[in-house]
Amino acid sequence: MPAGSLVSPDVPEGFRAGFASVVGRPNAGKSTLVNALVGTKVAITSGRPQTTRHTVRGIVHLPDGQLVLVDTPGLHRPRTLLGRRLNDLVLATLAEVDVIAFCLPADQKVGPGDAYIARQLEDVRTPVVALATKAATVSRQRLVTHLAEIDRLGRWADIVPVSATEQYQVDVVTDVLLGHLPESPPLYPDGELTDEPEHVMVAELVREAALEGVRDELPHSLAVVVDEIVERPGKEDGAGSGLLDVRVNIFVERDSQKAIVIGAKGSRLRDVGTTARHGIEALLGARVFLDLRVKVAKDWQRDPKQLERLGF
Repeated sequence: MPAGSLVSPDVPEGFRAGFASVVGRPNAGKSTLVNALVGTKVAITSGRPQTTRHTVRGIVHLPDGQLVLVDTPGLHRPRTLLGRRLNDLVLATLAEVDVIAFCLPADQKVGPGDAYIARQLEDVRTPVVALATKAATVSRQRLVTHLAEIDRLGRWADIVPVSATEQYQVDVVTDVLLGHLPESPPLYPDGELTDEPEHVMVAELVREAALEGVRDELPHSLAVVVDEIVERPGKEDGAGSGLLDVRVNIFVERDSQKAIVIGAKGSRLRDVGTTARHGIEALLGARVFLDLRVKVAKDWQRDPKQLERLGF
């Protein structure tokens, strides 16, 4: 995997650095855990399954190591070409990382989706750490039962209960994953928290805002592409205005979905814009004028040409 330039040669003896892929079925708490481990938001989250659509790298800097987390889309039985491509994306990362973190939410029984992923991991040489996510949200008895179910599901290098939102054992997960990394100098400069391009993170912030409060079928039909991010011209003396024009296209598959995203008299789209703009301004460190356009790309999840155009 590519990384940033190596940093200071003054690396402590025994320093470890490497990549950990975070996998699990949709809505298993992967992105929330990645954000908790990094200590800031690098991956969008939502109560809707299959929110993550590409690999997102979050970088954890420690005195004795550097852990690069690769958040992945949820592995699932695909029903569309998009679903198959997302699965292929996840499976391709497994051979390129040093350790795999397999998330199994404690508030749900271990089921066919988890068993499907466990089978995919059987032939992988990379060590797999099973994480019982959302552990602090269930009773002690339920957690004990869940850990026993995980143990029976496969052979794991470690099994760790964790709850990202409650910060329960997040530090333990960090230590366990770090222990599986090779001795190495840092792979990224100190202070860098992600290597995601700005336009990708802007698109993800818009999609996260658009996912809130929509009907169940919409999350899979939403795709977001940033058209441009440009500084608005300033005064005649050449000084910039300090305002960025951010133009973003939101794609859906049907006209009926377009109406849902826009809402009555544009009310829903305005809410999406307000929510997303706050996150984008924090990301870019500048005032933003956000121009959102909703377009129909008929059945884009099943159309190879449209998938290519939308970046999948």
